[in-house]
Amino acid sequence: MKLKLTEEEKELELTFERNEWKPVYNQKHYLNQFKKAAKNTLAKDKRMNIRIAGKDIQLLKTKALEIGIPYQTLVSSILHQYVTGKLKEY
Repeated sequence: MKLKLTEEEKELELTFERNEWKPVYNQKHYLNQFKKAAKNTLAKDKRMNIRIAGKDIQLLKTKALEIGIPYQTLVSSILHQYVTGKLKEY
C-alpha cells in the first residue's frame, strides 16, 4: 500500500533521495537551543475562557487530529500567529 503524500512530504522525499540532507554534528547543542526556544515561545502563564460554537470546536479538534497536536495547542498557535502578524490565509 502506497501512502498518499502531501506536496511538502513529496519535496522532503525528493531532497532525501537526492542526498541533500546533511548530518548535524553538534546535536546536543542544537537540541538544547531548540528546547530553550520552544520553552520560551510556548510558555503559558495566563488562562483565557471564551465561548465558541460547538461546530467550530469540533472542526478545531478534527484539524488538530490531522496535524497531530492537541486542539488547545492549535488554538493557542493560531492566536499567537495572528497577534504576531504571522498568520497566513490559505
